[in-house]
Amino acid sequence: MLKITNLNKSYNKGKTKALKDINLEISNGIYALLGPNGAGKSTLMNILTLGLDHDSGTVNWDDKSIEEAGREYRAILGYMPQQQGLYDSFRGIDFLLYMAGLKAIAKDKINEESERVAGLVNLSDRMHDRLSAYSGGMKQRILLAAAVMGDPKLLILDEPTAGLDPKERIRVREITGSMAGGKTIIFATHVVSDIESIADEVILLKDGAIADKGSPAGLCEKFNAPDLEAVYMRVFGE
Repeated sequence: MLKITNLNKSYNKGKTKALKDINLEISNGIYALLGPNGAGKSTLMNILTLGLDHDSGTVNWDDKSIEEAGREYRAILGYMPQQQGLYDSFRGIDFLLYMAGLKAIAKDKINEESERVAGLVNLSDRMHDRLSAYSGGMKQRILLAAAVMGDPKLLILDEPTAGLDPKERIRVREITGSMAGGKTIIFATHVVSDIESIADEVILLKDGAIADKGSPAGLCEKFNAPDLEAVYMRVFGE
């Protein structure tokens, strides 16, 4: 279980409050972190992936601080960042082999694992193409493949469908939904349709604070709304 307690983060010497007293308990399932751009989603994702320090509060995985756990925590973590930052000269297989090495996957398992995750994201037939030839959706999918290498227990996806056309959005959503069993998945997005059909719980983040949370059906009932899009409109006014 991932437990976040009284988490705070500020920028500009405390003048800008990015996160305000975040309290969450996250176990197996798909958790949608939903909110507009600037709500604090990426700041929270960066803290959870040890890419950013927080000002106060704690983040524990199985009752142990993620900072203290260090390498042990990183070993169970898969992360798909919002920014692609891929080397266009790499072939798809080169990128996956490189990521497998970074994740310290056993040498005798690297090829097998690279083939497995390529198949998972439907890119097996494009592994020998250079990344410069990949569409935006294909690049997102190979980042997702890298994130799930080693079968991580905790998978964090930061705006995984950013910039994708509707068809590619659906593909990424379906892939994510198919991986839900036995994992903790945090899917940060500002697009309701990305998560409405796959999320077990939705966390509404507004101005760095949790505005509400619950199952999609529970939130619709609470806000007397026909769907999650209407809930979003009522909470964020967009």
